[in-house]
Amino acid sequence: LEFLPNSPTLMNAGTAQGTLSACFVLPLEDSMEEIMHTATNSAMVQKFGGGTGFSLSKIRARGATILTTHGKACGPIEVLKTLSRVSSMITQGGKRDGANMAVMSVYHPDILEFIACKRTEGDIHNFNISVGVDSTFMQAVKDGTGYYLKDPQTDEPVGTLSARHVFREMIEGAWRNGEPGMVFLDSINKDNRVKPAFGEIIATNPCGEQPLLGNESCNLGSINLAAFHNSNSYEGFIDFPRLRKVVRLGVRFLDNVIDANEYPIPEIREMTKATRKIGLGIMGFADLLIQLGIPYNTPQAREVGKTIMRFISDEANIASLELGATRGSFPAWENSSYTITEHYRNACRLTVAPTGTISMIASTSNGIEPIFALAWKKQNILEGKSLYYVNTYFEKMAKDEGFYSDDLMEHLAMGGSIQSRSDVPEHIKNIFVTAQEISPEDHVLMQATFQEYCDSGISKTINFANVLSKAYVEKAYLL
Repeated sequence: LEFLPNSPTLMNAGTAQGTLSACFVLPLEDSMEEIMHTATNSAMVQKFGGGTGFSLSKIRARGATILTTHGKACGPIEVLKTLSRVSSMITQGGKRDGANMAVMSVYHPDILEFIACKRTEGDIHNFNISVGVDSTFMQAVKDGTGYYLKDPQTDEPVGTLSARHVFREMIEGAWRNGEPGMVFLDSINKDNRVKPAFGEIIATNPCGEQPLLGNESCNLGSINLAAFHNSNSYEGFIDFPRLRKVVRLGVRFLDNVIDANEYPIPEIREMTKATRKIGLGIMGFADLLIQLGIPYNTPQAREVGKTIMRFISDEANIASLELGATRGSFPAWENSSYTITEHYRNACRLTVAPTGTISMIASTSNGIEPIFALAWKKQNILEGKSLYYVNTYFEKMAKDEGFYSDDLMEHLAMGGSIQSRSDVPEHIKNIFVTAQEISPEDHVLMQATFQEYCDSGISKTINFANVLSKAYVEKAYLL
């Protein structure tokens, strides 16, 4: 359990049924034929476990004229609802619910309707939504100025909105129920090394960690950092020689998956093999920090994260270059922005996924997140049962230091915090700080630490206590 591939690989490898990849983005063009074609392809992707992302930015605004029928366009929100209905029919591989991401550019004329489209819980199923922004828009927010909306078909200005008003609507939605998120598209495309060949990335997979081009897919795998704590190690209690071996083996493994894969449609096979993107990531970071005795919300923890991710990035790059030398560079390399010495096998190598399922299989914390809870339950849709989990490090320390009790465990299982418990020592409270007890700034700064050495995206959640005001959400987005 030092490394696990993403769930579709675990579920489908060896069955001759379905994809081994978790992340997909499908193109969505502005015609009835293309919309229905995308809906069909999304069903094929989700049938065997893939999650899909879409950009609504090219769909003409609601009420726009349709020349062929002399009618009026239904608009992108109705397209989104159609895709949602398709997804609701699918349970991924019969094993988990369908998952999707819809992204709309902040410059789209229907942006306010998009921001509000999930205001009523249950209206749109199985979709996360995110607004695609850039530095120009964010500067307008800071300056308190207006900005131009653009026609999706002609890119011509069609009106203006107050940037702060739009931003506040996003904050309102995120504060109310976590929607919409924000996707910083200009930052994403700085790492888009195949832009010369294929253009800009305008959407991500459902959890946001894998920005992809239309018809691209990516298979993921994660290293369990908690397994690399070694109190006898000469390099600060982390076994870097063993980590080096697993990183390089992980890159080779994920590159092999691309060729072993079953693809739902030919277009995805062609695009995926053109860029050969892989997403090697991590999990168990919070559990590693616990073993090191370092609180998550400290500069010391971020320094540990920086050291580890820089090491993983260097080793993954070396492994991909070695594969490029023996197996050949990814086919789109010649039309990429890589230099003559950068013959990578894979257009990108790293991503940090949420690892929701595989972290539980490995009995470790997920992604780069802090521990969400010290005791929790997860519903299994196949068995119809609740599975209970407890943080093994906390349980062991509680027993070793003599403050373990059934009352404490019941308190935690019901969502209680140790911070209010007089029977828990202060140093334990500091080490076992949970996601809701960490400030928005510390969440964002930890993500930024890892992002510096990650050539794709990171899935990161900021958990807020229910009583916190909208100002905290705004502060996090601005940071």
